[in-house]
Amino acid sequence: MEESNRSYVKPTSVLPTEDFTETEMLVQWNKYAQRLGEKGFKIMESLLLINDPKLNGTQITLELPNEGSKLDFESQLNGLLGHLRGHLHNHDISIEIIVNEAIETKRSFNDQDRYNRLLEINPNIELLRTTFGLDLHT
Repeated sequence: MEESNRSYVKPTSVLPTEDFTETEMLVQWNKYAQRLGEKGFKIMESLLLINDPKLNGTQITLELPNEGSKLDFESQLNGLLGHLRGHLHNHDISIEIIVNEAIETKRSFNDQDRYNRLLEINPNIELLRTTFGLDLHT
């Protein structure tokens, strides 16, 4: 009887810390940006796509052009972190934001630019294109 009255303490689960590549991080980063854009959060989408984030271990560094964009980005940071941590199976991921007012924004303007951008993220895109005989229409 005494044993049943003791409170059960649930063991804390160990959060995953799997390795991931910069390419995998960029794919998830861009998926999150696209999802935000589809929901109408165009400003946050553009902040995510303004510059490629850099990966160093589990630290992701993003350069933004000014303090205002940093504040906007930080207001949505938890959602992005949750997405990255969940999809990359690593809860040690952190994001550092650096303000660099000399930053040049990288924007894709046509299909070829977009294709080149995707090719930077994942070189297997070229294999997919050639395997299925796909062409870019500009």
